[in-house]
Amino acid sequence: MQRMWEKIPNLFIILLSCLFLLTAACGFSPLYNQSNSSNARALASVKIFKIKNRSGQKLRNYLLERISPNQRAVNPKYSLRVSLAETIGQLNIRKDGSATRAKLAVTATYTLRHIKSGKNYQDKVISTSSYNILGSDFATLGAENDARNRALRSIAEDLRLRIAVAIKTPSIFGGLNKHKRAGNL
Repeated sequence: MQRMWEKIPNLFIILLSCLFLLTAACGFSPLYNQSNSSNARALASVKIFKIKNRSGQKLRNYLLERISPNQRAVNPKYSLRVSLAETIGQLNIRKDGSATRAKLAVTATYTLRHIKSGKNYQDKVISTSSYNILGSDFATLGAENDARNRALRSIAEDLRLRIAVAIKTPSIFGGLNKHKRAGNL
């Protein structure tokens, strides 16, 4: 009986290895994997236009880091326009009417355009982040800027994934990519 229990871990390892080999052989490549070369080439074909305001500059820089690390779209097939809107709401209201926390909501409305056909894909991404309202205005401003940066990073990552899905999905741009396999652009 003891011998049987000694063989079970080895059998489990062998079965798990076979499962990994099968999934690697099927051609599955996740969109969230930044090192996938077909995803990187497809995303590198997106030209990102400038975005207004300081928050827009930061978002564009985060997008450039995630979409095309060499900071330039080579032979752009798509263009991306983004506009930002921010709202700040107060939370945890004290009896005297002052707030101790605030919630910053950043909304990015974007348009991904196929340059040759002129077809557009539009959507919006919302990210919220909260911060403490402190006794010092300087400290509160620092906390608000940190919350804004967190929200912008979250939006940049979400936009990267949505753009990759839009480029890889044949039906998004009215069948522009339907003659190509999902893994190749």
